[in-house]
Formats: sequence, C-alpha cells, structure tokens
Amino acid sequence: MHDIRAIRENPAAFDAALSRRGLAGLSSQVLALDEARRARILAAETAQAAQNAASREVAAARARGDDAEFERLRALVAEKKAEVARLTEAARADDAALRELLMSLPNLPADDVPDGPDESGNVELRRWGTPRALDFAPLEHYQLPAMQAGMDFATAAKLSGSRFVVLSGAVARVHRALGQFMLDTHVAEHGLTETWTPVLVKPEMMLGTGQLPKFGEDSYQTTNGWWLIPTAEVTLTNIVHGETVAESTLPRRHVAHSQCFRSEAGSAGRDTAGMLRQHQFEKVEMVSITRPQDSAAEHERMTRCAEAILERLGLPYRTVVLCTGDMGFGATRTHDLEVWLPGQQTYREISSVSNCGAFQARRMNARFRPADGGKPEFVHTLNGSGLAVGRCLIAVLENGQQADGSVELPAALHPWLGGRSRITADGALA
Repeated sequence: MHDIRAIRENPAAFDAALSRRGLAGLSSQVLALDEARRARILAAETAQAAQNAASREVAAARARGDDAEFERLRALVAEKKAEVARLTEAARADDAALRELLMSLPNLPADDVPDGPDESGNVELRRWGTPRALDFAPLEHYQLPAMQAGMDFATAAKLSGSRFVVLSGAVARVHRALGQFMLDTHVAEHGLTETWTPVLVKPEMMLGTGQLPKFGEDSYQTTNGWWLIPTAEVTLTNIVHGETVAESTLPRRHVAHSQCFRSEAGSAGRDTAGMLRQHQFEKVEMVSITRPQDSAAEHERMTRCAEAILERLGLPYRTVVLCTGDMGFGATRTHDLEVWLPGQQTYREISSVSNCGAFQARRMNARFRPADGGKPEFVHTLNGSGLAVGRCLIAVLENGQQADGSVELPAALHPWLGGRSRITADGALA
C-alpha cells in the first residue's frame, strides 16, 4: 500500500511513477478522497467541541433555573450529537474508499527498472551454462518414454479435472528429492531458517501480501472463508503482520517447502500440456524481512540463492530484470530466472525474486524499532522461489533426456536418491 503523506507531498512524482506501469493521473482521485475525509473529520471534531461546550452549559442553565435556555441547550446537544455521528460515519466511509483505492494500486517501480509494455521489455542480466547439443530431436517432459509409467494426467483428470497430475514411482521420488535438496541447500549453505506454515489463511493475510482484494479470482477460497495459499510468501511474510520487531532481529530469512494452489484464471489455453501450469504444485519459497537500507543488497543475495540451485543441478538459465509492464503487483523490482527447456527450445520462468520495499509492510502494519530508540519504521519484505519444484522437475527431465528414452539425473541429486543416477526408459530408478 502507498504512503498517503508521500502522495500529498509530491503528487507529481507519484503520478510519474504509476504512469510507468500504465496508470495515469491517479493522485487527484486519491487526494480528493483524502481531502474529503480530512474535512469531515475536522467538521466532526468542531461539532464535538460545540456539543461538549453546550453540555457544560446545560447544567449551569438548570442551576440558575433558566428553563428556556436549558431546553435550547439540550436541543443543541442532541443536534450536535447527531451531527457528530453523521460526519463520523461519512469520514469512515471516505476512509474505507481511500483505503480500497490505495489497496488496488500496484507498487511503484524502482528507478532502475526498465520501462516496457510486457515481457518484450525485460532485460537480460546474465546467463549461466550452455544448452546441450543433442544429436536427436528433444522431447517435452510428458513425452519422454521414461515418464509414461509415472506421470499420469488421465487419472488426475478423473480425480480432479484438468491441470493436475498424479506422479508415481521414480518420477515421484525425483520430485520429492528435488524439494528436499532445495530446502537442505538453502538451510545449510544459504543460512535460511526452515519454516513450516499452514496452507489455509485468513483473508487479512492475503490482503497483507497483495493477493486481495484485486486478485481474488486467482486463488481458491473455502466455504468458511479461509484461502488456500498461492505461495508460502503469504504465510512467511505475514509472520510479522501487525508486529513491531527489534532491529537487532533483522534480517529474518525464512524458507518453506509447501503445497501451492492457483486457479490460473486468465490462462486458458496456455501451457495446457504437461506440468508447466498446474492448479496444485509444490514450491520452495524464500522470504526475507529487512531494514529499508538493506533490501537492495538482500534482493541480489536472494537471487544468487536461487541461481545456486540451478547451477548445482547443472541447468542452463538466464536471469532477467522485469520491465514495468511485466512486473508483479507488489514488487518494486523483480528478477526472473528462466531455465532452458530443450523440449520447447526456449527459456521458461522457474523463479521470480522480488523486492517489495515497504509496500506489503504498510498493508500488514509491520515495523521495526530502531536500535537507537528512534521512531518505528516499516520493514522491507522480499520473496522468491527457490525454486518451483514441478518446473525444476521438468527442467531436470528434459535436460537429462537421452536418445534411448532414459533420463540422466544431476549428480547433486544422487545423495537424495539413495545413490541412484538415472531413470530408465521404462520408468525405473537405477
């Protein structure tokens, strides 16, 4: 959410930043609501003061036996009381409208974020690894002979509908190993704190990280009002919801391996084959809570944590900075990691690492108390996939495919597979 004081002080800068995201001239709408709210609050305070003054004079009029003045003042008290109630309710409505408007506006892009209308405006920062030169036509993951026994979309459709999968045997084991490998690496080598959280959350938690109110159709809500998390970003970030933490406890670095649920609203017809875009999937999620002055460096550190997983697995990738037209709602700067998929002959997103600045912290009212005793400040929040497990499985399978239909598995995974190193063409772990 945005700082209303900053908008009041420099509406032109606010408009200029939002215009980079395709939204023009909104400061006037924000400030009109803000001015109406403040005017009604002032009027209510003035009416309350008049009511209080009249209330004090009522007793004096009664004491001196001035019945006419007593009745006049009593009527005035009742009138001012009604006026205070009306103005207070109107101010409350203006406040709700202002909050709803501010909640619906995306974060402001950092100055160094490239401008662009969509993914065509993204800028590549670096590449790692070279795609294998294959002497056969590569297949997509779901076409591999090794996957026919263990990747079952037909049964999943019978159970749940489209965009689900049933994994079994060797491929299920590799999927599990990937999640464990990522989690263990982040904890042991990157200093993140392993955390396990619920997958059902209250609406205010989704509001805090920006999934609500604007993007409710992208997630699933239960009949009793809980929401299924689209990512553990929701729970890990909201750990500091409504809290003021000591500066000495920052940065806080969490990592969680969780189930994630997304309705994929608006993605009809996109990536319908295979596991690339599912309603239910697993992700290893990283979240950092930092001081404002540390968040830019933390963003780079988190990006390297995600990149390190791909490098350990020997998967070629590229890192891009998203432009203003492709950046997520809550981010001020985002790095995407795109892994090479031989079956599609292209790079596809496998991780987004975002710095949200104080945007989510204002929504959550999450602050820190400076060590020098200064006024509490909003924390900065960051999140990133480290990595999406299903997409990483796709990359491992496609990059490890062999001409005979088998799959060679990355050496980094062997300890989590009991020393096994490949999936045979008939789907066995060997």
